[in-house]
Amino acid sequence: MSTGDPLVARMRPFGTTIFSEMSALAARTGAVNLGQGFPDTDGPPEMLAAAAEALANGANQYPPLPGIPALRQAISAHEQRFWNLATDPDTEVAVTAGATEAIAATILALCEPGDEVVCFEPYYDSYAASITLAGAVRRPVTLRPGPSGRYEFDEQELRAAFGTRTRLVLLNSPHNPTGKVFTREELDLIAELCQEHDTYAVTDEVYEHLVFGSEHVPLASLPGMRERTLRISSAGKTFSCTGWKVGWATGPAALVSAVLRVKQFLTFVNAGPLQPAVAVALGLPDAYFTAFAADLRERRDRLVAGLTEAGLAVLPSEGTYFVTADIRPLAATDGIEFCRAMPERYGVVAVPTQVFYDHQEAGRHLIRFAFCKRLEVIDEAVRRLKGPS
Repeated sequence: MSTGDPLVARMRPFGTTIFSEMSALAARTGAVNLGQGFPDTDGPPEMLAAAAEALANGANQYPPLPGIPALRQAISAHEQRFWNLATDPDTEVAVTAGATEAIAATILALCEPGDEVVCFEPYYDSYAASITLAGAVRRPVTLRPGPSGRYEFDEQELRAAFGTRTRLVLLNSPHNPTGKVFTREELDLIAELCQEHDTYAVTDEVYEHLVFGSEHVPLASLPGMRERTLRISSAGKTFSCTGWKVGWATGPAALVSAVLRVKQFLTFVNAGPLQPAVAVALGLPDAYFTAFAADLRERRDRLVAGLTEAGLAVLPSEGTYFVTADIRPLAATDGIEFCRAMPERYGVVAVPTQVFYDHQEAGRHLIRFAFCKRLEVIDEAVRRLKGPS
C-alpha cells in the first residue's frame, strides 16, 4: 500500500494520542498523573475473585463471538434493573474489547463513505478516528460553558448539523471530557431530530453510574428511540478495571448483528477469563453503585476545591472521572503549551481539551483533570499546584 492511498492520507493526522504523550511525560518527570482517566485502586473484591477462579478453572480459550451467555444475561439484567430497558441477551447484546471497539465497530458497520455523523465536541479522540476510518464526515456541534459555567449547546447549531447525508448521532453522556450530563430536555431534542431525519443514535454511556446530583437518562429509554439506538457501555469505569477492556453494545438485533459482523474481523473475541468476573460485578447490590459514585464525588470536590485555591477557574462537573478548568486566570491561553510545561513547572500532568475539538479555538484555554485517584494523590497534586505556602 503506497503512502498515496486515500485511507493512509485520511489517517495521517492521527498520531500518538494525547493520553500516551501526557502519561509518558508523567513517567519521565515523576509528576502526579491527573491526565489519563484510570483509577489507582482495583475494583470490587468479588469481581477480582471471580476472575482468579475463571483463570484457574479453564476459561482461557476463545469465548463465543457475542460474549459468554452469563455475561450477556448479566448485561441484559443490568439494563432492565437500572434503566428499565428490555434486552434479549441472545440477539441484542454484543460483548466487545472495551467501549472503544464497540464505537469503532458500530461506526464501521453503519456508515458508508460520505455519510455524516453528528457529534458533540469536545469528543473522545477515538470518535474522530473511527469516523475517518469509515470514510464518513464529522458534523460537530460545540459544547460551550454557559453563564453558570455548565456546558451547553446551541439548538440551532444542532438542527443545522442534520442533513440529507446524516447517518447517525454519536452521543456521550455523561460526557468526557467536560463532565456534562445531558438533561432530559436536551435528550428530547436529540430524539426529535433523530426521528425527524430517520437517523440512528449511538450512545456512549460508560460513565452511566458516575453521576453526581443529576440524573442519567439513556437516550434509548425515550419514546421512539429504542428501535434506532445502539447503547454502548463497559466495565472499565464502573468497576475500576480499565485494563480489562470489557465493553458491550446493546440494541435492536439487526444493529447488534451488524456490529458483530465487523467485530469478528477486529478482535474476533476478547477477555475470555474476565467475562465471568464482569458478570459477577454487574450483579452487585445497589449499595456498591451508590457508594462508588459517592466516593468519586468526594474526590471531585476535593480536587475542585484545590484547583480553585491554586487560581484556576473550575467548571462544573456533573459526572464522569473529569473536571475541566480555565487557565486564563493564570495568564495562560494555550492549553497544549500549558500542559506540556506543567510536569516541570508544577509536577502535575493534565490534558489539554483543545485536542478534542474540530474548532480548537473553543477549547484552547481549557484543560482536563482526572479525579479518579486516591485522596492522598489528589492532595499531593493540589499541594504542588499551589506551590510553596
